[in-house]
Amino acid sequence: MNILALDTANDVLSIAISKNNVIVAEHTTNIKKDHSSRLMPAIVDLVEKVALKIEELDAIVVGNGPGSYTGTRIGVTTAKTLAWALNIPLFPISSLAMLAYNGVMMKGYISPFFDARRQTVFTALYYADGERLAEVKKETNVPMKTWIEELKALDEEVILMSPHIDNFSELIKTEDNGQFRIAPQTMHLPRPANLIMLQNNQDAAETHGVAPNYLRITEAEAKWLAN
Repeated sequence: MNILALDTANDVLSIAISKNNVIVAEHTTNIKKDHSSRLMPAIVDLVEKVALKIEELDAIVVGNGPGSYTGTRIGVTTAKTLAWALNIPLFPISSLAMLAYNGVMMKGYISPFFDARRQTVFTALYYADGERLAEVKKETNVPMKTWIEELKALDEEVILMSPHIDNFSELIKTEDNGQFRIAPQTMHLPRPANLIMLQNNQDAAETHGVAPNYLRITEAEAKWLAN
């Protein structure tokens, strides 16, 4: 079975391909460039490098956010278009779970987060037992200071991981009571292969029903509702 996984919910553009349950290729960049112009060429290039054709794909897994509105929309739209055109299953997976899975071999609480601007974050809380990842607190959009207070109430060590960790390093340092642990640098980037691992034992979604998980309305929608 040939599976394509992709995520563009944030600055990171990531793609992975597995063949017969083996991850054979990963492509990841962490640069602020237009995903819309780079995603399909990157997919085509990676597929060709592993001696496949697009039409030989059997399933697609996509990180459906939360994250950047535009980035999330680009990834989900591309995945839906490919799944529909190829008539293959589509599996939407949380981009936060994708990041948290970097720490699945650890034991303890993991809080991945993405910068949502204005000192807020998209985040959730997971527990890893060394083999599996379980959601403890559902995904939310919350001020980072408020989230830190919620985590402190656990009175347990929490591993923090984020591609935007530097944006909140001073706040974390100020509020830390000794229970926060910053993940190693290599664990702050979402790995596309994690999407494939998380897809195991999940049912495919109805392709046309898959939508970006924004977690909050856009500023344009907020202004329209305020009028």
